[in-house]
Amino acid sequence: MRILLIEDEEKLASFIRRGLREERYVVDLASDGEKGLFLAEINTYDLIVLDIILPGKDGISICKELRSKKIDSPILILTARASLKDKVDGLQQGADDYLTKPFAFEELLARIRVLLRRKRIDKNSLLKAADLELDQLAHKVTRAGKEIILTAKEYALLEYFLLNTNLVITRTMISEHVWNEEFDSFTNVIDVYVNFLRNKINKGFKKQLIQTIHGVGYILKDL
Repeated sequence: MRILLIEDEEKLASFIRRGLREERYVVDLASDGEKGLFLAEINTYDLIVLDIILPGKDGISICKELRSKKIDSPILILTARASLKDKVDGLQQGADDYLTKPFAFEELLARIRVLLRRKRIDKNSLLKAADLELDQLAHKVTRAGKEIILTAKEYALLEYFLLNTNLVITRTMISEHVWNEEFDSFTNVIDVYVNFLRNKINKGFKKQLIQTIHGVGYILKDL
């Protein structure tokens, strides 16, 4: 899952980003409203965490613009503004939830999970291909009933493969959805991680689920 965090307070932004990455989310960070709006328009995010008081463009305006452009990513407003009017304004402009500062990270994480679960309400949280299963809620991966331990990046990569089973996935697509916007796409990091992942999910099994499409990218086939 890819999250956009729009927050100008450096220490707080770093704290939130680190915590979310530990929970295996891919996080892009914007420290001003204009950049945040730009990233939200050119990328697809599973959720946006948005401050109200920002340099360049305020969070309420960003929320309003995104909704006017039919960008339907769930938006969680995270702000020091705690008045009823501010909350009503934010929700009326298209925000899905509103959390005031100071806050406990556990509550922020719980609210994020609720919004992501709501987004997937018509989808099964259990992703499958052949005998490989990934439980998005429990963050657990098994093959033929045997648990496979993955790093955060390997997990995010496998989740993206399973969300696109039987489709050819290019390296550009992987870089945009599994790495953050600072990723250097000219390195061979993607190939390295795909090999790490492939070795883990194929170890001890005859069927090779992730296959290389030479000159194009990869595919996870539901055999």
